Amino acid sequence: MKRAYIETYGCQMNISDSELMAGILAEQGFVATDKPDDADVILVNTCAIRDHAEQRVIGRVGQLQQYRREGALIGVTGCMAQRMGESLLGRAGGVDLVMGPDAYRQLPDKLAEVGAKRTPRPALPLAFGTHAPQQPRGLTVLGFDPHENYEGVAAKRISAVSAWVPIQRGCNYRCTYCIVPYVRGDEKNRDPLAILDEVRALARDGVPEVTLLGQTVNSYEHGGWNFPRLLREVARVDGIRRVRFTSPHPNDFTRALVEVMATEPAVCKQLHLPVQSGHNRTLKRMLRRYTVEEYLEKIEWVREAMPHIALSTDVIVAFPGETDEEYEGTLQLMRTVRYDDAFLYKYSERDGTPATRLPRDQFVPDEVGQARLERLIETHRAIQAQIYASEVGRVEEVLVEKEGRRGGLQGRTEGNKVVTFEGPAELIGSFAEVRLESTSGATFSGELFHALAAA
Repeated sequence: MKRAYIETYGCQMNISDSELMAGILAEQGFVATDKPDDADVILVNTCAIRDHAEQRVIGRVGQLQQYRREGALIGVTGCMAQRMGESLLGRAGGVDLVMGPDAYRQLPDKLAEVGAKRTPRPALPLAFGTHAPQQPRGLTVLGFDPHENYEGVAAKRISAVSAWVPIQRGCNYRCTYCIVPYVRGDEKNRDPLAILDEVRALARDGVPEVTLLGQTVNSYEHGGWNFPRLLREVARVDGIRRVRFTSPHPNDFTRALVEVMATEPAVCKQLHLPVQSGHNRTLKRMLRRYTVEEYLEKIEWVREAMPHIALSTDVIVAFPGETDEEYEGTLQLMRTVRYDDAFLYKYSERDGTPATRLPRDQFVPDEVGQARLERLIETHRAIQAQIYASEVGRVEEVLVEKEGRRGGLQGRTEGNKVVTFEGPAELIGSFAEVRLESTSGATFSGELFHALAAA
């Protein structure tokens, strides 16, 4: 019986992929462990969106070498693995397996193959001054499978309260800054009936909340089904109390989708709609395929239909060629929309993306980009603090997810806002009405008002 430890970096899709890998390994008799020092296999599932994320992984692989010297296998999987390929084998002390996102069905076989070449873990500590034998070169398993959607794979879920349900892999957009299409391939959409079967199984297991996942989730199409139809059917599955989705693309955001969101009680009145920039010239050079005016019109649709919806977004500053005027346009958009939450980044150059081929004199100096990011964060946090302060005193229905880091319980509102409060552990997995007593500007502290029926 072998033990596997998986460490995940990056987006919700990576979290979902780690659950898939854990399920595939469990089918072959692997037991999950939450500590690398207990593991025979250590997998680092990676993100390639920004250079900082990749440097973190390389540093972490170096830290994990102590377990490799004792005989554990180390694999790097996911987007960074697909992007860097064979060059990862010798990084940070060495890696045994490099595997891209479309190859996870092969994981047990490839681990067995590379393990057969490895020196067994020493039974006793090595004597002072001696070294473990040099290990052979590892394996790479890369490339894209146009049909791989992992149908039939039973994911090993990390939560019994909320589940990620991937409906789509890859991306057909080619935003000039983005590496995703080059590390995850073209868009592939799952069979809607298989998706609904998966959601029904989750409901039977008592999971009350699902999040539909896709790189551009609302571009989903399959055999006459579009995303609004799929969302409506998922929302009507008996036992599912909350449905979310991420991340939609503004170009595919329609009035039909707004209508489903507004009229289906189970669909959360919460929307993450990436904007990336508040200026049309920058959006055009990013190849985002919409204008600021079109984006704002869609925000108006949403707020007309759901006045109290919680909105969040993604923004990139210092894209090559971004002028001070264009940056000010982004600040103005933030003030106009007033997002409840935002994920804010400075442009990160990614080899292989079209933006890297722009003239070098257009690249924004690092210190200018950092100053723009800090001002944007300051602007957003001031708005967020005002929004959160205005909600203090409300009673919100909270899905209780787990124990809080500092005691008590932690859950999320329909608007996806974190609330901590005191209450019995028996509430985990159920809904509770909680009065929001105070806020730190990004989370709430609350008081239990009424415990509702179990989910």
